[in-house]
Parts: sequence; structure tokens; C-alpha cells
Amino acid sequence: MKQTWKNGLPSSPDYFPIGVWLQSPENATRYGAAGINLYVALWQGPTEKQLAALKAAKMRVVCEQNAVGLAHKDDPTIAAWMHGDEPDNAQAIIDPVTGKKGWGPCVPPQKIVDDYKRLREKDSTRPILLNLGQGVANDGWKGRGAGAKLSDYQTYVQGGDIVSFDVYPVASGLPLGLVPKGVDRLIGWTGGKKLVWSCLECTRIDGKTKATPRQVRNETWRAIIHGARGLIYFVHQFQPKFNVHALLDDPEMLASVTATNKQIQALAAVINSPRGKRRTQNGVEQLVVEHQGDTYIFAAATGDTPVTVELDSCGKLEVLGEGRTVSVSDTFAPDDVHLYRMTAG
Repeated sequence: MKQTWKNGLPSSPDYFPIGVWLQSPENATRYGAAGINLYVALWQGPTEKQLAALKAAKMRVVCEQNAVGLAHKDDPTIAAWMHGDEPDNAQAIIDPVTGKKGWGPCVPPQKIVDDYKRLREKDSTRPILLNLGQGVANDGWKGRGAGAKLSDYQTYVQGGDIVSFDVYPVASGLPLGLVPKGVDRLIGWTGGKKLVWSCLECTRIDGKTKATPRQVRNETWRAIIHGARGLIYFVHQFQPKFNVHALLDDPEMLASVTATNKQIQALAAVINSPRGKRRTQNGVEQLVVEHQGDTYIFAAATGDTPVTVELDSCGKLEVLGEGRTVSVSDTFAPDDVHLYRMTAG
């Protein structure tokens, strides 16, 4: 779905937001070359210097609504406002008696809704982004703190115009299927009336395992197949050595992410078309979309063994970006993604 705000994100059907989380504006040009068109969050910002650097790089930003931000209400560099990150997780606290750090409960859902209303009162010309944690998809997550319950999310999602969530399956030792599961849940909890975005892993983060480029591409397209209409890459690495822009220092992953981003942008008008029909056959998810007389199929493997599946088509299909055509069926290795087009006639 597309929504329009006077000073918000572009409403053009060929625009698809692809963001990067909490990065220095000095790297905006490099991220732009990788097909990223949006910064999400600024360290202790926005500041005048940060906004000037992003404007020079023609990079738009989602940021907090501080005094500097509000002074730039007419500046198109600011595309949206945001809440604090992951309010649904247990919040850091300091014991007033002992001074020891610990964890308290999550932010009450109604507070997020009330804060949303206050943000809207100060500027209603931009959307407000609410990013939630992995509890959206991971029912085994213990990081929400005492008293948290799944039904809280039905209130949380009322606190944003764009609702996103982050789960990093490979780095956390979890199944890739949590990414599409979270998208499905957010669409269900919002009644399909709000934009849903997905945050994606592309570095080791602080886990023992780093996702492969194939796994990241699989997560990306499964999010889109299930209805995500925006993406945010988490590019930090905390272990074994801290690197705030680890994606930029990983040539193999950067090349893959860049190729995926450019393919998404080329297909943005198709992705933003009214929802097509989705089915899963033999461990492969397919989304079939009709656009300007052509038929597109986005397909992603969900299993861990090679399979051959029938495609929901009645003619010859061009496999986009692969230099080949298929008819009726195709073979998928684990984590494979294939994108198809059947031209009119």
C-alpha cells in the first residue's frame, strides 16, 4: 500500500524505501552507490551538521523529532520521524540505591500510542516510524521482560504510520522463516492499513555465525513476497571486533546487497502494485503479480534440500538477471531466489 504525506517519502510507484540503520552521514554517498536511499536514525541527532551532510549526499533520513529536527520541518531531507528503538523490549534501568545497571519492563504500549499522538501534533506532514524487536516474530524471545505478552503488539502498532521490526535469524541461530512470519503478523495486527517494513541482517552482529549473501537475499525477497514495503539493513558488527559499518568492509556481501537493492528498485512499480496471489508449493513460496499486462513471479526457497516446483504460469518465463528462460517448472537449491517475467502475448 502507498500513503502520501506532504513532506514524507516519495509516493511514486517506482520508489521503494531501502534504509540503513544508524550510520554516519559521511558514508552516505557510499551507501547510495549500494542502492540504499534512506538513513534510519542518527547518533545523538539530528544535528545541523548531520542534516547538511545528508542533504549534500541527496540522502533522506528518518530521525528523532528533536529541536533541530523541528527547526527543519520544511526540509525534504527529513522523510519521517521515529520513536525510540525497540520499545517492546526490556528497557535498561539503573537501581537508584545500588547504582547497578539492570533491565526493567518494556515500554507500556499505550505510552507509545500517546507519544505518537504528541509527535503528530508537532508535525502531521510526515509519517512516524515505529521499530519493534524480534518478539514480533520470535515467540521464544525472553528479552521483553516481565509481564510482556503477545497481545501487547495490537496496541503498539497503533503508535506508528510505518511499523517495522528486526529479527536477525542467522546471527541468532534461528530459522530464516521468522522474517516473513514477522511481516505477516504486522500486516495482520495493522489490518493491512499501515506500511510494514523489515530490518535485515547482513553482518555477523555479535553472533558466531554470519548470514551468507544467499541467505540475506532469501530473507529480503521473502519479506517482500509476504508484503514488506520497505527494508532497513542493520550493518553493525560488535564481535569479534566492533565495526559500525561492517557491510562497507565486506566486498562479497556488499556486492550482493547492491545487486539485490538495484533489482528491487528496478521492480519497485511491480512490488508496489496491488497485492498478487501467494502460494507455497514443495518448499518454495511464490508471489504472482500482474503489472501492465505482464506477469511476474517472485519465488524463494524455504527448505534445506533442492526441489523442483511448478510455476504458476502458462507460458515461457524470463528468469530476471540470470540470462535464461523456463517453462512450467524450475529447480531451487536451498536459499535460492528466482524472479520471473512473462510478457504479454
